[in-house]
Amino acid sequence: MKSRANINLFVARGGSPTVKEGSASLLKTDEPSLTVGLLPRVFITVTLLLVLASVSQGKQKWQVLFDGKSTSEWRGFRRDSFPAKCWQVQKGSIKTVGGCDKSDQVDIVTREKYRNFELELEWRVAPGANSGIVYLISEDQDQTWKTGPEMQVLDDEKHPDGKKPSTSAGSLFDLIAPGSKTLKPVGEYNKSRLVINNGHVEHWLNGSKILEYDLGSAALKELIAKSKFKGFPRFALNSDGLIALQYHGDDVWYRKIRIRSW
Repeated sequence: MKSRANINLFVARGGSPTVKEGSASLLKTDEPSLTVGLLPRVFITVTLLLVLASVSQGKQKWQVLFDGKSTSEWRGFRRDSFPAKCWQVQKGSIKTVGGCDKSDQVDIVTREKYRNFELELEWRVAPGANSGIVYLISEDQDQTWKTGPEMQVLDDEKHPDGKKPSTSAGSLFDLIAPGSKTLKPVGEYNKSRLVINNGHVEHWLNGSKILEYDLGSAALKELIAKSKFKGFPRFALNSDGLIALQYHGDDVWYRKIRIRSW
């Protein structure tokens, strides 16, 4: 039986690759050459570049959820319309309205659900005010916080919840206290960032990561069992869901809200 010839790839200087038959040890030339033995390295390099490109392209472009003018990306919790009596656009921010018609005293939620995402926004509060950013919400309960964890928005100085670290600004409400944080004075805007990636959650405040945890972990379940949420079996179980801005009747402003998901 005729044996199969060995194949070598020869690259002539300034020319195109050509294939020659014979043993690699018999190929003698002063010209630069690329043998088959080097191809695995090239393959690995190309594969790595493709993987990195794929990861980069996995993240969508930023989606603006509030542009300072339109509330089209929001609606009332468990309703189709926007609760315009209790949430209004003022000077580039979306603001709660205290003392409004009780029929519109609801949290507002995104029109889309999100699983893995990065959310950025800015917020400020009036003295003593309280609100929150609730996430991974479903609408099978009568309140957003009965299914969704909350990043607390608060005036730590004058609101009673500010005295307890686990209910202070930036906390995972009633569960995890923030680490070292820098909070702007009342009346100035703070920047919050929320990142969820395959069940790993991070709370950021004014450029610093202040806490992180894993959904469904034994540690989180233990904290829930000791909290006010122990009576709500659907709490923190969703892997995706709506995002809400909470209405507490206090004056709170939100602006520059954007999100990207993957």
